[in-house]
Amino acid sequence: MIYIDKSLYAIMNEKYQNKYRIPSARLQTWDYGWEGKYFITICTKDKLHYFGKILNGKMILSNIGVIANLMWYEIRNHQKNVELGEFV
Repeated sequence: MIYIDKSLYAIMNEKYQNKYRIPSARLQTWDYGWEGKYFITICTKDKLHYFGKILNGKMILSNIGVIANLMWYEIRNHQKNVELGEFV
């Protein structure tokens, strides 16, 4: 499990003064605790391949890719009623 010190948020807010915040893309009338299927997209800056590369048709994960892969499966340890689908 990854823990983030709450003082880090205070430092970030003070340093960046919400300069890089964007409006939420979440539907305001939807309770995301409700049962449903969710599609999650992660976009990387400049569309760089941070998570690894494909060699001979096989995904070779970078260090960040390994962490992302582990965190994907870690979701089930925090949310008992979650069924994970495929990811690419």
